[in-house]
Amino acid sequence: MNIKVTADSTCDLSSEILERYNITTIPLYILKNGEEFRDGVDITPADIIAHVDAGGELCSTTAVNVADYIEMFSKFSPEYDAVFHVNIGAEFSSCYQNACTAAEEFKNVYVIDSRNLSSGQGHVVVEAAIKGGAMDDPKQLYDYLVKLTYRIEASFIMDRLDYMRKGGRCSAVTLLGANLLQLKPCIGVTDGKMGVDKKYRGSFKKCLDVYVKDRLQGRGDIAYDRIFITHPACDKYVEHVRGEIAKYAEFDEVLETHAGCTVTCHCGPGTLGILFIRKE
Repeated sequence: MNIKVTADSTCDLSSEILERYNITTIPLYILKNGEEFRDGVDITPADIIAHVDAGGELCSTTAVNVADYIEMFSKFSPEYDAVFHVNIGAEFSSCYQNACTAAEEFKNVYVIDSRNLSSGQGHVVVEAAIKGGAMDDPKQLYDYLVKLTYRIEASFIMDRLDYMRKGGRCSAVTLLGANLLQLKPCIGVTDGKMGVDKKYRGSFKKCLDVYVKDRLQGRGDIAYDRIFITHPACDKYVEHVRGEIAKYAEFDEVLETHAGCTVTCHCGPGTLGILFIRKE
């Protein structure tokens, strides 16, 4: 098939990956001080971090609307045998619902609920591009991608909870306790929903070491094609995490991607995750 893969900007894939696989993203909207910006186009994670550090209110996100999806699908539908659009998980946003509504206008547009976010969604996007060219039937690819969403292992460890506190996702008491005890929560995605998997204690670097070990050591169910190291602004830890990953697993590709505005809005800059695929 000659297919086109598109995705919500929340997939957090680097420009190099997007170019390699001819993937087009569509931006969610970021609200800052009542003004609307397009994720990664008019506003960046660095802009959000600078705004909050200067005392500004936390930014929020808004889903891609139906009209935006129709405009994008109208561009690619006539040019390709099929268009596969991969959304941020339906539990996190109304993007999936809006994309499905837009796709009703087209016979060759297929919409996938990634049941994930960030580069967990990104894995589904990349697999769509890789597998699509080798398949003859759009339904075959659609079924493969839907099953794949259940095999994505996505998690993040957070160095600070001030963004969660400002967003109303944890109390002042929880924030104080976490700071006093040096607790670093690990947020995981299970059955399409986010929750706290575990709490680590100590310096962020020390917690990252244990986190990587917990995720990778002694596993026989990991597909070693690629692993993403994804973060908004934890560059100084990336090479260290690469080294830790190498202790427990040998991936064909260890790819760094920067989390976009959505993860930054909700989790803050001190957030880093390793995201990979489990075997069938």
